[in-house]
Amino acid sequence: MTAAFRKRLLDAATAPYRPAGHFAWHFARGKLSRDPVFFSFLSDGLLPAECRIVDLGCGQALLSNLLTAAHRLHAAGDWPADWPAPPVLHAYRGIELMEKDVARARPALPAVAEVVQGDIRHAAFGDANVAIILDSLHYIDRAAQDAVLTRVRDTLRPGGTLLMRVGDAAAGLPFKLCMWVDRTVTFVRGHRLGELHCRPAADWQAGLEALGFSVRTMPMDAGTPFANTLLACRLDAPGE
Repeated sequence: MTAAFRKRLLDAATAPYRPAGHFAWHFARGKLSRDPVFFSFLSDGLLPAECRIVDLGCGQALLSNLLTAAHRLHAAGDWPADWPAPPVLHAYRGIELMEKDVARARPALPAVAEVVQGDIRHAAFGDANVAIILDSLHYIDRAAQDAVLTRVRDTLRPGGTLLMRVGDAAAGLPFKLCMWVDRTVTFVRGHRLGELHCRPAADWQAGLEALGFSVRTMPMDAGTPFANTLLACRLDAPGE
C-alpha cells in the first residue's frame, strides 16, 4: 500500500468526523493512522464479503466509516492490487458505554450504522454475522467476559466471524506498558478506570475454542511497543 493511498483512505474515513468537533476528528485521524488493526482488517481480508457488524465498545465507531470509505474508493477503481476487495457493510451496530464517545460518533455515522449507549454486558447485539471486540473486554470481570463471549457465540450464525484484540498478559513488560497507555488515554478522554481483568492470549484462545470457534492468532502491535494479539475467529457449524 502506498503512502498516498493510505492518506486518501484516511482522509475519506475521517472526514465525517469534522462536524463532530475538533477532538473527534483529530482522535479519528490519530487512531486510524497509528493503530495497525484497522488497516489489517482490509489488507488481510479478515472480514467476510458482506457484513452485518456488532462492535462492542465501539468508541467513535471508526470502523463503520473506514469500511464505507474503503468501499467507495474501491468502486472508483482506487484500491491496492494486492488487497482483496473490501467488504460491503450492510449494517453496523456499535455499543459504547461512554456518553461522550457516543455523542462524537453519531454525527459522523454512515446511513447503515447506528451507535447505542449501553453496557456490552446487557445491550442487545442485534442481527450480526461479524462481532468486533477491540481492547474492551478487560474492563469487565472474568465471569462477565465469559457471558459476553457466550452471547456473541449465540448471536453469530455458523460461519460467523469474531475479531477480538487483547493485550497478552503473559508478555511481561510490553503488556505492562500497554496497560499504562490504556489508563492514560482513557483518562485523557475523560474516563476513569477501575480494576482491569486481563488474561494471557493463550487463555483467551482456549476459551473461544471451547465455545466452538476456530481461532487464528495474529500479532497486532506492529509499529508499537505493545503486546497486542488479534484473535481471528470463525464459528464452526455443529460437528465441524
